[in-house]
Amino acid sequence: MLKAKSRRKIKTRMNTRFILTGFAACLSLSPSAQTRLSDEVAYRIKNEAFANSKIEETSQWFTDFLGPRLAASKNGQRAEALVKEKLAETGLDNARQEFAVGFAKGGWNNEKTYIALTAPYYTAFAATPKAWSGSTAGQVKGAAVLLEAEKAEDLEKYKGNLEGKIVVLPAATTYTINFEPLASRLTDERLAELATDPRPQSRTGAARPGGNRALPGAFQLRDTLAKLFQEEKPLAVLAGSGAFNVPSSQGVQYTAGSPEPVPEINIPIEDQGRLVRLLKKDIPVELELDIRNTFFPADTLIHNIIAEIPGTDPKLKNEIVLIGAHLDSWHGGTGGADNASGCIVMLEAMRIIKSLDISPRRTIRIALWGGEEHGLYGSRGYAQNLLYDRTEKKKQPGYDKFVLYLNMDNGSGRFRGIYLEENDMAVPFFQTWKVPFESLGFSTLSLRRTGSTDHVSFSGLGLPAFQFIQDPLEYGRTYHTLMDTYERLTLDDLRVNAALVAWFALNAATDDARIPVKPGALENLPPAR
Repeated sequence: MLKAKSRRKIKTRMNTRFILTGFAACLSLSPSAQTRLSDEVAYRIKNEAFANSKIEETSQWFTDFLGPRLAASKNGQRAEALVKEKLAETGLDNARQEFAVGFAKGGWNNEKTYIALTAPYYTAFAATPKAWSGSTAGQVKGAAVLLEAEKAEDLEKYKGNLEGKIVVLPAATTYTINFEPLASRLTDERLAELATDPRPQSRTGAARPGGNRALPGAFQLRDTLAKLFQEEKPLAVLAGSGAFNVPSSQGVQYTAGSPEPVPEINIPIEDQGRLVRLLKKDIPVELELDIRNTFFPADTLIHNIIAEIPGTDPKLKNEIVLIGAHLDSWHGGTGGADNASGCIVMLEAMRIIKSLDISPRRTIRIALWGGEEHGLYGSRGYAQNLLYDRTEKKKQPGYDKFVLYLNMDNGSGRFRGIYLEENDMAVPFFQTWKVPFESLGFSTLSLRRTGSTDHVSFSGLGLPAFQFIQDPLEYGRTYHTLMDTYERLTLDDLRVNAALVAWFALNAATDDARIPVKPGALENLPPAR
């Protein structure tokens, strides 16, 4: 973070003006040479966000009405069409469904899920079928078999013994009581830690415990297991995933048009643990289940849903300030915190800007990405198609017109700052822009990198693309599970977040200057996956 004395020496070309319908406003000069929109504009954004908020009704619409939004599923396609209409109804221009990339898995829908223990006694289990796994032949009943293997060779003993059985995979994790609160906000100490530049340590790549050294063996075992199940044809395979008796959502490896896989079902680790303990004591276990899934092999496309507030400056209107979040979710729950929350905030930010009749100099574009949960398909396709062709190693026309991308995908917690991806040139911009919102808890500028969501599709190209630092709340316990519903949304935090996105997007769309691209970022890029 730059000291005040140094900031005063920064040269600037900024004498920013912008067009406002209904009122005129001047730019506010901060103690640095960087500029921002006036405090009056900040006030009007806050007032619209807090006094006239649409967050609650939009939150219910994205969760209760749209439901789960698995990539390429029929309900995911329904959601895309409805969201496109919603963007148009909000008054945004050129609302569209835009092709991003092919999706080899194809479409898949879960239509029925039932599973119960029937011996040594009856109890129904909560369960979520793994996406792109197959169906049972109606309601079936069978004996459970515990499969234990650490390497591929251990599977030999199961050949010829699994047909007509229900395979229970061994427990990978067990529940341990945790005395930490279920929900939390970032402490001042943690925010101070995030504000500390971690370089050069961040480039040494500190590995997680165990590292990735075990991955090749794990992948080999997974592939061998899949082949074994396809040959042996057990009735189903049960895995443990998700705690507090709530299963989580996952998918299996599958390519559209391939033979339908064996049904695979996630049950909570508590239920899986019960089955494993019974089987290890040689107590006969029987289960019945009825799983119905449907495949749509022709649905092999990922789309993004996009709309704009057009820029008005003849010289700058083709430059793009991009805000976004991923629209797709897993099929359990309704994808509330992950990531209806981000879509809600981005749509509300655009509504706020439109409601104030502010005409930005640059175009502000909202993009709700498809296929994020399976590998950032939507944002990677956008980057490949419009910004930089990794195969040909050449810029697309949109690269030099890319101004900023703001992403939300860490649950519904309040924005406490922003990860600036080691882009030192972004610091003076956000240092100045954030001032009117510091009283709402937004204070931390972190030069750390963060991953696993859509901003990396752009920051990897050196472009200024950033993910917000958010209060975790209860995100780690509930995302990708049946619990991820409307109830996971913290509406007041979403109101604050929408105001912040509207403010930052307007500043970026109005400023004479732009956050620079990282020098040399396009050199030695790996080819597109």
